[in-house]
Amino acid sequence: METSNARLMKMAEESLNGRWGLAIGTFFVYLIIITSIQLSSQLFPFIGLITILIIGPLTLGLAIFSLNISRDNNPQTDQLFAGFQNFGNSIVAYFLMGLFIVLWTLLLIIPGIIAALSYSMTFYIIADDDTIGPMEAIDKSKEMMDGYKWKYFRLNLRFFGWALLCILTLGIGFLWLIPYINVSVAHFYDDLKKNQNNKHQEW
Repeated sequence: METSNARLMKMAEESLNGRWGLAIGTFFVYLIIITSIQLSSQLFPFIGLITILIIGPLTLGLAIFSLNISRDNNPQTDQLFAGFQNFGNSIVAYFLMGLFIVLWTLLLIIPGIIAALSYSMTFYIIADDDTIGPMEAIDKSKEMMDGYKWKYFRLNLRFFGWALLCILTLGIGFLWLIPYINVSVAHFYDDLKKNQNNKHQEW
């Protein structure tokens, strides 16, 4: 039986209890790195290539860190850089996801959104199994999200009001909101995985 989005968010709060400092610090490091690269790329266009080479592994690192928080599995800030140990797969996965989403968006906005929802578990899948290939991870994400895209969309929609409040704090509130969102999504992934395993057992 699937867990409600409200319960997943509550589980994220429980996972972050006593770890808010660690989570905020880790996501702050991520934001500093990404912001610095993006600002630099405006001055030096060739740095844009470096951005592509870094965002993929960092995104994977965030998934690893978020899963470790959600699973109470000794989360550490240096896990943010664990994605570089799976450098090739993380870059290719990031590139393919972006390419497919752009291609679908060229057709219409809605197909692009649906594609983004379908591929949303890709980095969590790679974080769970570092032997899986990027295309296989994307396909597995599509399979896992079949029938759950609307639920995932509604989960993200629940944070919209919080995001507006964060804007009123000049963005400072995002230091709390971003970890909250990511750990909630990590719980969403684990719930999907559990439901999928249960279905296979029923077969």
